[in-house]
Amino acid sequence: MIPTKEEMISALEERMGKELQDRFLSATVAICGLGGLGSNIAISLARAGIGKLILIDFDRVDITNLNRQQYKVSQLGRYKTEALEENIKEIAPYIGIECHTVRVNEDNVAELVKEADIVCEAFDDAACKAMLTEAVLEKTPEKYLVAASGMAGMDSSNDIRTRRITKKFYLCGDGISDVEAGIGLVAPRVALCAAHQAHMVLRILAGKTEV
Repeated sequence: MIPTKEEMISALEERMGKELQDRFLSATVAICGLGGLGSNIAISLARAGIGKLILIDFDRVDITNLNRQQYKVSQLGRYKTEALEENIKEIAPYIGIECHTVRVNEDNVAELVKEADIVCEAFDDAACKAMLTEAVLEKTPEKYLVAASGMAGMDSSNDIRTRRITKKFYLCGDGISDVEAGIGLVAPRVALCAAHQAHMVLRILAGKTEV
């Protein structure tokens, strides 16, 4: 039996306290890219009781995604936006979800994330990361941006950390490793970086903006 919305909120409040949980419930977070980083960020924030997620990705679930992304074999070929919404709703049935199955560019990013309090950059490609970061910082300076750089390979998990770059810009990762420089993206290290991003989102909402 699926719990009621009130029962689920009550369970979250028991863990986090009503004041903090109210902050989470009233927040909207945009996630740009729903691969290893984005799908894990979304799941973590849904479990934490975020009120609304804006999911943005143009791609479909591929067999090569299954080693690190939050999708199932039964979802191969489906758009990641649709598949991830389905998976999130099994965890948090009352969360608000807005899906955009489009490729993000510098012309549409401001419109796509306009309702978000915080934007998460979760792309694999370095050029796409740079484009989104520059666009969000320039076109929506009032928003917080939590981005990632460096989570590939088999280096120590202790190298993954969160840094505050500017007042509203945070960067998670080791800042060094490159997916094209050797061994690729490995599930635990990617998930660890995603967890840093999700936790920084929650810290910002809690008013803890220092790292």
